[in-house]
Amino acid sequence: MKTKIILTVYFLIASASLTFCQKILYVDSIPMRDGKKLACDVHLPDTSGGQKYPTILIQTPYDRTLYQHILPMGIPDIDSSHYAIVAVDWRGKHGSIGAWIPQINLGEDGYDCVEWIAQQSWSDGKVGTWGASALGRVQYSTAKENPPHLVCCAPLVAASQYKYKEYYSGGVLRTEYVQQLDSLGFGLGAAVYAHPIHDWFWNYCDTAYMYPEKIYVPMFLIGGWYDHNIDVMFEVFDSLRLYSPLNVRNKHRMLFGPWTHVGLGGYQQGQLLYPQAAGWSDSLALRFFDYYLRNIPNGWDTTQFIKFFQMGQDTWHNSASWPPSGTTSYKLYFSNGMLTTQLPQATSDSCNIVYDPKDPSPTIGGPTLRHDLEQGPYDQAPLVESRNDIQIFSSATLVSDVVMKGKATVHLFVRTNRKDTDFSIRLTDVYPDGRSMILSDGIKRLRFRKGYTAIDTLVASPDSIYHITIDLPDLANTFLTGHEIRVDLTSSNYPRFDCNLNNGGVMYAAGDTLIATNTIYTNNIYASYIELPLIDFTSNATETNFKTIDLSVFPNPFTNQISILPNIDDSFSNIDITDITGRAVRSFSKVICRHGKPIVMDLHELATGIYILKAKDLKQKKTYQCKIIKNK
Repeated sequence: MKTKIILTVYFLIASASLTFCQKILYVDSIPMRDGKKLACDVHLPDTSGGQKYPTILIQTPYDRTLYQHILPMGIPDIDSSHYAIVAVDWRGKHGSIGAWIPQINLGEDGYDCVEWIAQQSWSDGKVGTWGASALGRVQYSTAKENPPHLVCCAPLVAASQYKYKEYYSGGVLRTEYVQQLDSLGFGLGAAVYAHPIHDWFWNYCDTAYMYPEKIYVPMFLIGGWYDHNIDVMFEVFDSLRLYSPLNVRNKHRMLFGPWTHVGLGGYQQGQLLYPQAAGWSDSLALRFFDYYLRNIPNGWDTTQFIKFFQMGQDTWHNSASWPPSGTTSYKLYFSNGMLTTQLPQATSDSCNIVYDPKDPSPTIGGPTLRHDLEQGPYDQAPLVESRNDIQIFSSATLVSDVVMKGKATVHLFVRTNRKDTDFSIRLTDVYPDGRSMILSDGIKRLRFRKGYTAIDTLVASPDSIYHITIDLPDLANTFLTGHEIRVDLTSSNYPRFDCNLNNGGVMYAAGDTLIATNTIYTNNIYASYIELPLIDFTSNATETNFKTIDLSVFPNPFTNQISILPNIDDSFSNIDITDITGRAVRSFSKVICRHGKPIVMDLHELATGIYILKAKDLKQKKTYQCKIIKNK
């Protein structure tokens, strides 16, 4: 019960300013076509002079009475509103618990609510719908039934679909997501667990819950870059733009901001602040309703189809489609702890992850839902990147801003000593102070490397190298000058994703837990890389190549001491040495080289292994880097 109360408040605050309503003027119940009644609260502005109002309908499974305290979209109180607001409890929930039936059609209930509103003396006959998450998904069901008095819909952080990939990302159960849905009383867990592969059940869902041709009213979709619904929201928006009836096809709009699922429109998201994005979901939703429900000529019809927030730059942009034009696909190869545009030169390089299902890599932030987990941008360095079950790959420090718009895809060449295992990706933005802030993530279960149907699944052989791809959600982020692009590669991310037991047996059942040694290949024969849609990355790529060539280090490999001999006189602000996971092991500050004399550093205390040396030049504002090898 405590969990439900917490999530109820979260979902309301996520999509409404915390403004307290002084009174509720009207309470009633709405008759359904089967004779049952749904409990509703009717919030009315002044009707003493016979005024009639358009209505915003909110259908909620989380208790309608909370809207007696929190009105949506920043409306300060009902007397100052230009709308009547009707909040209805879903059938079988809270005040409507007595209306429960075994087979509930929420769309038909929504139809009946819309048409009841239109018949009331205070209604001008125009109804729009609004709400986040489950309150957003039900709007699609309502619109599908085509109630005559429904004018427009504003679903927030929600889509209509029930997709296999929504519950099994890369074939891996989204553990905390399903747990949270079950704790909220949706009861989806049993069905989801019963269908861990893409079978007839998901084929049915693909057809039954994707119906753009049946949406006859304008939709305003609002989502967040830190939400878990990114892919399905873009999919349904594209489908609406392509297949909804011609007279409404160009009226759909989408807004994407730097928001989490429960932080929609808020100032703070995780450990970052976005003041330029605060309140936009409220103000634009009201503008949308004003245009369609109040006939105000506010220019809404001339807006671009997509408005999105470019994180990093922290600016709003418009686009006719997604992803926007102008990006180029860049391959950044994994090589000795670095991300580089150059194909690795070595023919046999690789790195290992030792993965123990009993001690998985922890979920820290990201697109989570469970109420006890952080959501959004959190630093991965303290609790994820400090572990020994990770491989970290970072770009050189960027010498100019790098703009990303679109979807990242990771290509890995891998091997495992077990019959099955997972490979997990976190994409982060590394700040000059060392914070590694998560942007997005993804995962792939090795048995699903060929696909997700029963016939596709294959156990792994320890003698084979496999190529797998991991798709990350769409993203709009600018990696600023002085930052680094980073990929964290692990074999787990729990509890966001299920832990693979590595035994190759029946999934989501008790069994032997095995430790896996998973190999990622990073050479010019099997070259693993991340593909990013970027704008103007050429200058950064060129600088990186120039720096690597320009720094002379000898001897390499070395035993105790190493010398750096730049081609010209240089003044380095600092020289840093990291291991191949990106962890700092030595640092030297204000190192000056004069007249070609070498810089000699004593590194005898380093353990045997491979390291990355980076040196920042003060005068030329460049960063040099190279791989060094410590012998016994």
